[in-house]
Amino acid sequence: MAGPSGGHEVLSLLTPGARVLVTGAGVTGRAVLAALAPLDVAATLCDDRDDALRAYREQGTDVVDPAAAIAGIADYALVVTSPGFPPTAPVLTAAAAAGVPIWGDVELAWRLDTAGRYGAPRRWLVVTGTNGKTTTTSMLHDMLLADGRRSLLCGNIGDPVLAVLAQPAELLAVELSSFQLHWAPSLRPEAGVVLNVAEDHLDWHGSMAAYAADKARALSGRVAVVGLDDPVAAGLLESAAAPVRVGFRLGEPAVGELGVRAGKLVDRAFDADVELAETATISVAGPVGVLDALAAAALARAVGVAPESIAAALASFQVGRHRAELVGAAGGVRYVDDSKATNPHAAQASITAFDRVVWVAGGLLKGASVDELVRQVANRLVGVVLIGRDRQMVADALSRHAPDVPVVEVVAGEDSGVLETNESIGDHVTRVIDVGDRPVSDAVMAAVVDAARGLAAPGDTVLLAPAGASFDQFSGYGQRGDAFAGAVRAAIG
Repeated sequence: MAGPSGGHEVLSLLTPGARVLVTGAGVTGRAVLAALAPLDVAATLCDDRDDALRAYREQGTDVVDPAAAIAGIADYALVVTSPGFPPTAPVLTAAAAAGVPIWGDVELAWRLDTAGRYGAPRRWLVVTGTNGKTTTTSMLHDMLLADGRRSLLCGNIGDPVLAVLAQPAELLAVELSSFQLHWAPSLRPEAGVVLNVAEDHLDWHGSMAAYAADKARALSGRVAVVGLDDPVAAGLLESAAAPVRVGFRLGEPAVGELGVRAGKLVDRAFDADVELAETATISVAGPVGVLDALAAAALARAVGVAPESIAAALASFQVGRHRAELVGAAGGVRYVDDSKATNPHAAQASITAFDRVVWVAGGLLKGASVDELVRQVANRLVGVVLIGRDRQMVADALSRHAPDVPVVEVVAGEDSGVLETNESIGDHVTRVIDVGDRPVSDAVMAAVVDAARGLAAPGDTVLLAPAGASFDQFSGYGQRGDAFAGAVRAAIG
């Protein structure tokens, strides 16, 4: 499809010598600086971490702290921000007040691509949603490759879009977060999907309405696809400006939809009625795996991928790390790492894939409530092990909606506050652990697995699906999952 009218604006804002402020010295900032270098603009990098700036300064990059950036903000022609910076970040509010345009790295990538800076523009296939983005985008990429298409996997999964644009490709399978979409107002993908929308990152967006509106930017291109079983996502389809609007559901599809009939994925949107694949071949457990496959198939069909290519890709697809990954089994008990379930909606989808669960939960809830999650899954819980800063919020929800489920709360010594010894109140046990000279992550997970083994019986699944972010005790969900897997291996041999 044609690019946005902003293509010429790229050249006018990014003329040689134009001053551009890049906020964020992480992976995204590095990709932005690399993309700007051939344009001969005067790029300055801003971050509040002096240690992060030091390496760039030593390499000759112009760097500045936020206070200096704010003081001179009117001198910049453009700000390109990393997605983690919210609109309330002081440097961005200063830029907005001074009338300086603010782009995210995805916006920059879109404008450079559509302006032809890397040859013929690619067709972007965009995946977003509260949960399932990475699995869906990976499935989509596999479908494209199985059909003989030249596709690149990028965005919030793998490399930033800016880092892959120089590579030859026809299509981009792009995972985008709500943060990235917020800063990409010009994005008009060939096709985009909103999988689902549930409470998450409300501390960043400010409200559920603002969060949903940013997700809806994925639906601004030629084909808009939404998950009809999710009421918020389904509501976004009505206001989508895309000329082609498609839904997908777990039930039998109507005309204009993809769905499931007699154990098969069926397309009634891009074909009169065609079977795509057997649901039994999908390796991702539970209804969420079927939904992700339907979403990926919808985007693939939007660019003409053949049904047999979709079937072949799904038959060979393997779930990614920390996404409902089986990490051990012993004594009839399975141990599953779904550390990527960093919000209540994701945790609910994960838990409902199993009949009897010892749930490992907690972390940073980011303003989200867990009451509805606990109410929905209470009948599947045979035990709960709680960790992290917001564990008490989960404990309170359990006391309201699952009061008979035994709970073990694992508290690291330095986080225990007034607790000095193990306490037990009914089925709720508080276990204070001595970290000693071990990393907190390893000590916590060793105690977690020990507690979970005591709660599990043959036929149960010990499931790490925390419903919260990990940064209180871990460097990220990956380290949290690795620590869990390591503790499982150490415990069961």
